[in-house]
Amino acid sequence: MGLTFLVVVEETLNYLLFQSYSGEIFLPIDSDFKSKCKVAGEHSGHKVWGLVEPPVKLGIHGTNVAVDWDVCVGDGVCADVCPVSLYDMVDTPNHPLSNRKADPVREKDCIQCLACEMQCPAAAIKITSPP
Repeated sequence: MGLTFLVVVEETLNYLLFQSYSGEIFLPIDSDFKSKCKVAGEHSGHKVWGLVEPPVKLGIHGTNVAVDWDVCVGDGVCADVCPVSLYDMVDTPNHPLSNRKADPVREKDCIQCLACEMQCPAAAIKITSPP
């Protein structure tokens, strides 16, 4: 394993541990969400999966570029590293984790480089190949 991978894993685990001390445990995005969740609606041209009860539960936004808004910390690193600028940062007032989230509004432009998935400190992003 490379040093970069170990640092990313350590940072993610530290983040999750910190969150568990605050009273809730935030797990990374469930990679099987498409088989476990139903489509709850649409937002900015992409599907929203799972339970949506704003402002606390916001679901998973996107299908092939999926961002779990209940895990996303809104730091914008995904938008910064994406070479095709598929993310917009949107306001999510009163969400317990952060007041902004990464929205995969240009999901169809994804080139599957995985930069966003690898850099997300909360492991809130899952990239899969389109059908």
